[in-house]
Amino acid sequence: QVQLVESGGGLVQAGGSLRLSCVASGTIISIATMGWYRQAPGNQRELVATIDRSGGTDYTDSVKGRFTISRGNTRNTVYLQMNSLKAEDTAVYYCNHIPQWTPWGQGTQVTVSS
Repeated sequence: QVQLVESGGGLVQAGGSLRLSCVASGTIISIATMGWYRQAPGNQRELVATIDRSGGTDYTDSVKGRFTISRGNTRNTVYLQMNSLKAEDTAVYYCNHIPQWTPWGQGTQVTVSS
């Protein structure tokens, strides 16, 4: 059974940092294109960062220069380092394949206080 588990969220003041982790089971994600998504209340889920098989990364404009997606040393972990957090980054964050085919995990809540 394929499962994605996100962690690392929390409450942080504006300007602070968090590091999110995504651990996969039942599938190998080290050779897959993966992404971090987020969904704020009342909004659609949006893709904020991607990492491809060769390590190439891409970001939505609103997080460029502040967020960094990376792979862990193990085969099944992806991280999202978030710096200079803003109130508008408040959302539930999810990881998944691109294109998405794995069931969504429970996500991890990030709350940034202004």
